[in-house]
Amino acid sequence: MRFTPKGYGGQRRGPDEVKRDSWREQGLLAVALDDGRLTWPERELVRQLGERLYGKREEEARHG
Repeated sequence: MRFTPKGYGGQRRGPDEVKRDSWREQGLLAVALDDGRLTWPERELVRQLGERLYGKREEEARHG
């Protein structure tokens, strides 16, 4: 019998699965601003939250 810890061997989890598991297990939310599943107001809310918590993105700081 061979034991491998989660994340070693077997199939690698995809990015959406990692995000989903992080939300469900740890309450962490990872959201891309260009996620097509979000409406404009939802993307804007995510952008504003990101700026409030972490400051402007480098891309936005350079252009405005």
